[in-house]
Amino acid sequence: MSSLVSDMEKSSLLYFGYSWRSKKKRSLMKRVTSPEALTSARKEEEEESVAKSRPVMLNVYSRRRKKQPRADDDNEDSSVDRNPKRMKTLEEESRDDKKEEEDEDDCTLSHWISEKKKAKEAAEVKPERVTAMCCFVRAERFEDENKSSEVASTSKKRVRRRKVILDDEEWDEESELKKSKTKATTSSRRRRSERGSKSPENVTDVVSCSRSHSSASEVSDSLLKTNDCTSMKTTSKESKKRRAFCHQCLKRENVILIICSECEETMYCVQCIKKWYPNLSEDDVVEKCPFCCKNCNCSRCLHLNGLIQTSKRELANAERRDQLQYLIALMLPFLNKFSESQSQEIETEAKIQGLLPSEVEVTQAISYSDERVYCNHCETSIVDLHRSCSKCSYELCLRCCQELREGTFSQHPEIKFQYVDKGYRYMHGYNVDFLALDDDEEEEEAKPLSWEANSNGSITCPPEELGGCGGDCILELKRIIPVTRMADLEQKAETFLASYDKSPRVSNCSCSSDSMEPDKKRKVASRTGSNDNYLFCPASLDVLKKEELLHFQEHWSKGEPVIVRNALETTPGLSWEPMVMWRALCENVDSSTAAAASGSKMSQVVKAIDCLANCEVEINTRHFFEGYTKGRTYENFWPQMLKLKDWPPSDKFEDLLPRHCDEFISALPFQEYSDPRTGILNIAAKLPETLIKPDLGPKTYIAYGVQDELGRGDSVTKLHCDMSDAVNLLTHTAEVTLSQEQISAVKDIKQRHREQNKLEEEQGGEDSVSQEEEELNMPEVLSNGNEQSREETGSALWDIFRREDVPKLEEYLRKHCSEFRHTYCCKVTKLYHPIHDQSCYLTVEHKRKLKAEFGIEPWTFVQKLGEAVFIPAGCPHQVRNLKSCTKVAVDFVSPENINECLRLTEEFRQLPKNHKAREDKLEIKKMVIYAIEEALKEHETLSEETKPMLQ
Repeated sequence: MSSLVSDMEKSSLLYFGYSWRSKKKRSLMKRVTSPEALTSARKEEEEESVAKSRPVMLNVYSRRRKKQPRADDDNEDSSVDRNPKRMKTLEEESRDDKKEEEDEDDCTLSHWISEKKKAKEAAEVKPERVTAMCCFVRAERFEDENKSSEVASTSKKRVRRRKVILDDEEWDEESELKKSKTKATTSSRRRRSERGSKSPENVTDVVSCSRSHSSASEVSDSLLKTNDCTSMKTTSKESKKRRAFCHQCLKRENVILIICSECEETMYCVQCIKKWYPNLSEDDVVEKCPFCCKNCNCSRCLHLNGLIQTSKRELANAERRDQLQYLIALMLPFLNKFSESQSQEIETEAKIQGLLPSEVEVTQAISYSDERVYCNHCETSIVDLHRSCSKCSYELCLRCCQELREGTFSQHPEIKFQYVDKGYRYMHGYNVDFLALDDDEEEEEAKPLSWEANSNGSITCPPEELGGCGGDCILELKRIIPVTRMADLEQKAETFLASYDKSPRVSNCSCSSDSMEPDKKRKVASRTGSNDNYLFCPASLDVLKKEELLHFQEHWSKGEPVIVRNALETTPGLSWEPMVMWRALCENVDSSTAAAASGSKMSQVVKAIDCLANCEVEINTRHFFEGYTKGRTYENFWPQMLKLKDWPPSDKFEDLLPRHCDEFISALPFQEYSDPRTGILNIAAKLPETLIKPDLGPKTYIAYGVQDELGRGDSVTKLHCDMSDAVNLLTHTAEVTLSQEQISAVKDIKQRHREQNKLEEEQGGEDSVSQEEEELNMPEVLSNGNEQSREETGSALWDIFRREDVPKLEEYLRKHCSEFRHTYCCKVTKLYHPIHDQSCYLTVEHKRKLKAEFGIEPWTFVQKLGEAVFIPAGCPHQVRNLKSCTKVAVDFVSPENINECLRLTEEFRQLPKNHKAREDKLEIKKMVIYAIEEALKEHETLSEETKPMLQ
């Protein structure tokens, strides 16, 4: 038996380590010794070798024992019914002679081996080929057949001899069926070969894996074809339960499976490869399947995290210490500033109480780690010192206290919604009765309320109209952080920096010169007398170098954006197809969790933003994603632009799509800054887990887009300014081509829009200037940028303004605000803040005007697939999609831009109370305090680890 196994292992076919039966060996022996069978098999192999360039593998059938002859010989798929009486006789005879059967088994095996050798010599066939042709094995039945299998395996010698004749007859029928199926498969492969298609070696054609006793034929359970004898290794116990199935769809029946030669276990069916992995061929899957490549997008793999390593570069201890020193050095001045403002408030409190500042005792406020403390007036986060009413718990930040004493306190009146829905016809340029609709009442000026600080600097609780109790209760000074914590932290940071070299970092930046490599910089502006018309644009593999990080920091500290190319090339290659993400939500594995329930709800209906009306609309998720690839139109053929913002909600992104979250983080360049989990220079990542962290992402943006600028209803993110730094990665695109009918309709509707604009300007008493005159008077701005976007087939057009240009930009927007349209395509009549209102998008004509009137222009470039754009805090920017785009973004806080974050926080607190951008969600002051504390602890840990090495 061992020699037989050895011969079979040498063959190029599969070997299954199942138990052999003597009855099967004799039956197979009869087929082997037939010269006609050998000749037929040899002819079939020669035909297959012509049809395929690769070695042809013999089809291996899994054969079952039959209990009775066929009921219907005319039907090839008919099954053999069991005969209860016959089975009963077999059981009775098996009890009579058990020992005789065991002896016969040994005798039969040796006899069978000798007969096999004679057959080789008689047929003059190579031993390897005969062994291969004898590789028909028995597959175990499932549990419902175990009993009958055991009875059959203990049958007596004479019963087995009687059954030889019956088995031979059954085998004849099985061989005929096998031969017909083999010919059909060979002819099919020949036709595919003639068409030029490739046939992978590791293919499994599963005809039927059903174990039920139905009318279907039980001739075979599966048809396997492979050239790797180890690709389907299993234990004898596992072989009873495990059968071939597709890893993606889990189907077993009527599918053609491709076996991976890397792991030798995982299989994918041809249908799933074509549907979910269109960039992979069957040969690619044979070489290394998606599961081995770690980019499998089946439902189970998409809901697993930790499958890939998200960190790209491990920092040595010396480099980590340098980065921590750099971080603390940039943050310490702001810690000193916070401490100074608190010292001033303690001095004021000392004057109120008539004590020395050192004698003032500040009451410890009750605070919990899972709550946020905000000022009741300006909604700015409170970190430590504040004033509170003991009667109604009204809380006031130190900045509001200072404004009250200085007389610059603002009440921040609420704003009123200024846009009226004038109907579908108005949005598409039809004339309507403007006078009847434009009857908005002007906002009444808020009456000033009397709330002032007392002459000694103390502050009473505000009136009820401002949220207080209106009594005579004096607001008491309280603290959240322990008394000496801030002072000790300040002292530790100063001592730490005193022991390190404070020499500035050196980087040889040549982006503005001609010596710089062209592929590492990109021209994005045409400003005269400026050296920032180029942006730093490295490749994703280059950012892993330490010198490239220094180069990035030099541009970043100046407030310049950075573009990183080919960021997706460093990832395993998980699909960002929106339908894959949608399917992951539909097929959430753990349906018992709250996140799964939320994902199931979002997988059915989503709330998208209609860019024409700037309003939310509910749409079936499948319909939305169909429009993503095929496009959607209104009744008049005007393109309908929809976008999903922050989908799924960013606080659930990691729970609902954990595998995509890991893929995104692994793609992030300059992870020292951008990694939301472990970025050493990301201040937001330093917050303790016990605190409520700000929602910084990742966030997904899925939106439609077209190449030409429509003027109204474009798929845009309007001009705005983020409070923190951000990186935006374009992960997927789909181009939608407009038909000739649509192009003609768009041209007519755009003409109607121009006529409507002219009519409204005349009714409003504004001076109307034709578009032709505008184009003649305005200088050419960024024409090369637009041409570049078309030539390079980019996907998203970006405009990012410099920080120093913000005052002029705001002035232009206030001057021309009536030329912009916002909700319901209504004109913008009032701006509370030109940028933070996020109601304007500068078209090409507006950028020309801006250049002519104020001499400023943005950095304009086209983002291509796989590119990551770093946007510094404080830089206003806008985006227009040229194709349907899927982008993933994450916010972070860099030490270089803390000052901008504080400036924006101050601007947001001055907005009206019900303004959408007013709330301080970042809590930058709290971040600075905890980041310095965490950085000092990490440095101490590194120092302790280094001491034993030095000793």
